Amino acid sequence: MNKQNLDILGLSEGATAEDVKAAYETLRAKYLEERFMDGEVGNNAAKMLTRIETAYSELLTELKETPAHDGGETFQRVEELIKDGNIQDAQRVLDGFNERGAQWHYLQSVVFYRKNWMNESKKQLEIAIQLEPDNEKYKETYRKLNEKINYDATAGAQNASGANANAGNQSAYQGQTMNSASSDEQMGGNFCASCLDCCYTYLCISCLCDGCCR
Repeated sequence: MNKQNLDILGLSEGATAEDVKAAYETLRAKYLEERFMDGEVGNNAAKMLTRIETAYSELLTELKETPAHDGGETFQRVEELIKDGNIQDAQRVLDGFNERGAQWHYLQSVVFYRKNWMNESKKQLEIAIQLEPDNEKYKETYRKLNEKINYDATAGAQNASGANANAGNQSAYQGQTMNSASSDEQMGGNFCASCLDCCYTYLCISCLCDGCCR
């Protein structure tokens, strides 16, 4: 068995699956409580949560057992990391999954979105919808994402055209100048690009908070 993973969970060679699960649960409870503390204690707890998740999954794989939390507790952990803005840690936990169903692909889509990888986010949502075609939340999120992608593409094209037509520092959308505002703020008529961005982000996070992902 992997010695480093054993050390992380405080176990020795010859540990059983029950030993691994017991050590994991004890440490997880400890670091879940500490991660909200200020300073280095909280930062270390967040890092340790990711490390024990990985150690737990890999050790049970070596023992030819599937982690009991794969379908529930680990998804909850990913959701918590996303809501806390810990995108890198969320990705690491997702990477540890062996079976990747609709909810996995949905959460991967949210992670990609938070990284601003729009096309990758869209592809993951498409897979989630293929796996669960009746999931209305996935379909609504997909619709919102397409709206944002299309809006950004239109805004970019209009910005390029406007830059060529207005060589000087002329007034742009709603009195803003091309030099003083972002492209998202400049374009879109009465529709606010930042609102669309917030809307999609809120929809994704709402899914996590409401527990509506199936």
